[in-house]
Amino acid sequence: MKILIIEDETVAAERMLEMVRHIVPEARILGPADSIEESVQFLRSHSMPDLILMDIELVDGQSFEIFSEVEVTCPVIFTTAYDEFALQAFKVHSIDYLLKPIQREDLQKSLIKFQQLQQVYGKPPTANLDELLQELRRTTQTSSKPIREYFLVRQGQRLISIDTNEAAYFYSEDRVTFLKTHDGRYFSLDHTLEEVEQQVDSTRFFRASRQYLVQRRAISDIFVHFNGKYKLALKPAPNEEVYVSRDRAPEFKKWLGG
Repeated sequence: MKILIIEDETVAAERMLEMVRHIVPEARILGPADSIEESVQFLRSHSMPDLILMDIELVDGQSFEIFSEVEVTCPVIFTTAYDEFALQAFKVHSIDYLLKPIQREDLQKSLIKFQQLQQVYGKPPTANLDELLQELRRTTQTSSKPIREYFLVRQGQRLISIDTNEAAYFYSEDRVTFLKTHDGRYFSLDHTLEEVEQQVDSTRFFRASRQYLVQRRAISDIFVHFNGKYKLALKPAPNEEVYVSRDRAPEFKKWLGG
């Protein structure tokens, strides 16, 4: 059995590889591929694996883009940091999902489920990506959640409260999440970017990429980039270029009101 791992976090990928080797020692493990580009190149140049363990958020965008570039004909087990209200979508439209941080017992159950389906049906069903994305959007839109109005941050030896309206964007760097204000101050947070995304008002903040969650008022210009992406000019300017992936582009336009 050939299993391809798609995961951009080195520690997570190494841990996944170790767990798969322990649970299915006879499996041939491929990868890990750490980006959409590398995953597409691998799938185009190699025979299809028997199973893919696929992280949703990759360094160059959401892994859903892979399905737009190459036909994936094998089952997929998604690994995700989506919160609980969206998980049913993965359960219905893929072989299984694993909520990060992944536990060995959960991975073992998913691999056993795959093997059982393989024995019964010969080849388990593949993920229905279109239905999965529609269900994720629907559950995200209909789920009620409290909106955080302030973030408690550390400034030297003091703790201060920052109004969410002051946040130009949130970003992740070296596994630390930062809040950058419209006047250029920045503070580290005790939350992951995924947690922040679930706590702020989605009509005002948009997850442009794996590293950036941007406020509408911080976007000064939008440039059409190659391959259907958008390049964002933000104020204050970040230390790196910020892109909206092709997969997120339609949702981004809708969010802007276009």
